[in-house]
Amino acid sequence: MEQDIKKSIQDCEIDQCDFICVHEEVVNHVLEAMPQEQELLDLADFFKVFGDATRIKILYVLSRSEMCVCDIANLLKMGQSAISHQLRVLKQMRLVKFRREGKTVFYSLADGHIETILAQGMEHISE
Repeated sequence: MEQDIKKSIQDCEIDQCDFICVHEEVVNHVLEAMPQEQELLDLADFFKVFGDATRIKILYVLSRSEMCVCDIANLLKMGQSAISHQLRVLKQMRLVKFRREGKTVFYSLADGHIETILAQGMEHISE
């Protein structure tokens, strides 16, 4: 156990500089390109949506085909109200869109960016 603690301390030390030296030119260059605080908060909220397995499943399903709530609920073996709730979240974040055909509402991905994000995520975890 004592050896584990020493290794943990050594690992933390590796992640730090041996002395303090701020590289002003690099810091200022990055600071100029840094998005506004609100944009970063919005981006964080955007990525939080991807932190729920049910929403990821719904997005994946919709990347394959437009579907109604009944179809998605049946496919994922979940209740329609649970699916509707998650679709509401996805709709608020503009990740899905819908169209009405009679009494049925069909959902699909809002745009190709969402499919790209899913594909890149899958590629990343497969490495």
